[in-house]
Amino acid sequence: QLQASGGGLVQPGGSLRLSCAASGFGFDYYAIGWFRQGPGKEREGISCVAARGGGTLYADSVKGRFTIVRENTKNMVYLQMNYLEPEDTAVYFCARRRRYSGCGLIRSEYDNWGQGTQVTVSS
Repeated sequence: QLQASGGGLVQPGGSLRLSCAASGFGFDYYAIGWFRQGPGKEREGISCVAARGGGTLYADSVKGRFTIVRENTKNMVYLQMNYLEPEDTAVYFCARRRRYSGCGLIRSEYDNWGQGTQVTVSS
């Protein structure tokens, strides 16, 4: 099971850190991804961290602004979001890439979706 938290209301240019807590599976062996779904939009993959230090991946829309980090000792993944824009407004989800330890951002390759956390960027 995965649970995202840390969302909120932030002004444009601001920062937030999202957390993803994992339980009930061998966390170390799976890549973990962050996805988001904005109003009226499809759910899109924005970032992934591979299992056990295998690397990270970012969508072009967030590259250079967001940073993903995992702490295997705590079964946690974090998404540090800087320079937030109104276009980043969405519900953010974390999920497990079920068959691969490396990264990818294809939604159908992920499972264990938990409840998302709302991020609103507005002045």
